[in-house]
Order: sequence, then C-alpha cells, then structure tokens
Amino acid sequence: MSTPNPTQADHGTTAPRAFIAPAQLMNWNDLPREKMRPGIERAGFGGDHVLCQFAWVQPGATLRPHSHDFDQLVVVVEGECIFHVGGVPHACRPGSLLRVPPHTEHYIEVVGDKPVFEIDLFAPVREDYAHLMDHQREPAA
Repeated sequence: MSTPNPTQADHGTTAPRAFIAPAQLMNWNDLPREKMRPGIERAGFGGDHVLCQFAWVQPGATLRPHSHDFDQLVVVVEGECIFHVGGVPHACRPGSLLRVPPHTEHYIEVVGDKPVFEIDLFAPVREDYAHLMDHQREPAA
C-alpha cells in the first residue's frame, strides 16, 4: 500500500507512488541509466519518501552550478573529484561523505582521468527526478 507524500512548502507536492513490494532488491549496475548531459549518466532507486540517485561522471563533463531547496547527501564510491559548495572546494575520494545544504550553489568537477561514481540521497523525493524510479513501480492494472 502506498502512502502519499505530504506537501512540502519549499519543494512542491509529490504524487503517491505504488511500489511492487514492501522490500525490493536490485543491483545499481542493473538499473536503467539516463543520459543527464554529455559526460553524466544517472539512475535511481527509492521509495515513497526517499530517492537514491546513482551518478557516473566522466572526466571533462560539463560543469553546471545549481542549487535547490533541500539537503543533498553525497557518497563518493569511485574516482576523485572536487565538489564546489558555496564557493568552497571539497576534495573527495572513495568513502567521502558530503552534505550540500539547501539554497547553496554547488557542482562536481572530476579530478584526473578516471570517472567518478557517486550516490546522492534526496528526502523527500525530488519531483523532477521521480521518473528515475519508474522501473520499480507496479505495472498498470
């Protein structure tokens, strides 16, 4: 049974999501990927109230400073990069954990010639990224 997400004052309303089962097991290597822009692919996995975005960022990928109205937690799994957050560079390597505060401009810059694989956590689910979980939904009856 799906529970609707509450309205978020600074994030908009999210629609109820219907998932296949109370628990789901998948491998991030098997998730359908979406090309975000040149040099960046992403995939998603989540539930009614949280989204895990998996991002593969190539050296030389286009930098795009941006901000949003919610926290973003970042886990660097592979590669080295600099996360620029609020004008401050943060050198990251595998195992690095970073919190990007709301309303703070940020972007990733790959260091060296190896791609970066990182995981972003968003709660509540970003409405503009919710489609990344479509592969988890129950088929229409």
